[in-house]
Amino acid sequence: MIHAVIMAGGAGTRFWPESRVALPKQLLKMAGPRTMIQSTMDRLVGLCDPKNCLIVTNRQLVDAVAAQLPEVPGESLIGEPCKRDTAPCVGLAAFWIGKRDPTGIMLMLPADHVIQATSAFQAAVRKGAELVQADPTRIITFGIRPTYPSEAFGYIERDSVASSADLGVFRVKRFREKPNRQTAQQFLEAGGFYWNAGIFLWRVDTIKSALRRFEPEMYAHVECIAQALGAPQFTEVFEREFAAIGGKSIDYAVLEKYDNVWVIEAPFDWDDVGNWTSLSRLVGTDHSGNTIQATHVGIDTTNSIVRGASEHLIVTVGLNDCIIVQTPDATLIANRNDEEKIRNVVKALSEKGLNRFL
Repeated sequence: MIHAVIMAGGAGTRFWPESRVALPKQLLKMAGPRTMIQSTMDRLVGLCDPKNCLIVTNRQLVDAVAAQLPEVPGESLIGEPCKRDTAPCVGLAAFWIGKRDPTGIMLMLPADHVIQATSAFQAAVRKGAELVQADPTRIITFGIRPTYPSEAFGYIERDSVASSADLGVFRVKRFREKPNRQTAQQFLEAGGFYWNAGIFLWRVDTIKSALRRFEPEMYAHVECIAQALGAPQFTEVFEREFAAIGGKSIDYAVLEKYDNVWVIEAPFDWDDVGNWTSLSRLVGTDHSGNTIQATHVGIDTTNSIVRGASEHLIVTVGLNDCIIVQTPDATLIANRNDEEKIRNVVKALSEKGLNRFL
């Protein structure tokens, strides 16, 4: 049986001013009528029953997530008391699911990716589940064939080919860090490299065993939390033990050390929606290269992104390569070439005591 775990704890700071502490990117409508986390759940329909879905987010977002996903039982929402990256998240999910299905298959996926088409995604997941069932010690990841030399993604280098009639399946040779431009170009030209989509399949007992082997201290803290589940002191134990964990990604904690990892070449279109420029890829551009999601009048405006409320008119004159995002209480105007600096806005606001805009 497949149990889906949606990781929904990100802050989405590069999407300020829309993404805020109380309403981060995964709870926003970025490229369609449904929010990103709702679209992620929609993608699981027919693959995984809602009662077998687990949402791991931060404690402050539990109520907001519950409101957006009423089909998910309340006991399937885990609110982490602090940020500790993805490895502790995986550990918590494995213990939660393991109480009901010790040898079940876990599908780990982020809440803030855009994937098309759903049928291709589900076919790839089912193929991965078959591979795990054939070899319970196997870990499956999904790789995206790169279309340009990205410096923003980690890479998976593939090795030998596994037998598969309809999907490319390869043993993972090694994981590669986010490269510089020159190295990314070399990866692209060499072939045999994929963007790491951050989507994984494994058996509950396999990932627990791997965490115990490679991260025994982290495993002990998570095990202590799981043992307190349902007890009167659970909240106290959860806060104490989780805060004591050293934050680490599941890639560093397990995948880079594990010797039986396989990658499926994704047959679906994927976008991690990492910044405002992603909108141009998702919703397209007009004849001037602009991506407009607003009531807008532009004069001599090119290659820009304009987003705002429909009742608010935005007029631009003589702009090129700009990002303009209007919300009721804040407006962002940035050069697209400086987009990575948007995440620094949150730090600057905090330092200036402007927490009401966070």
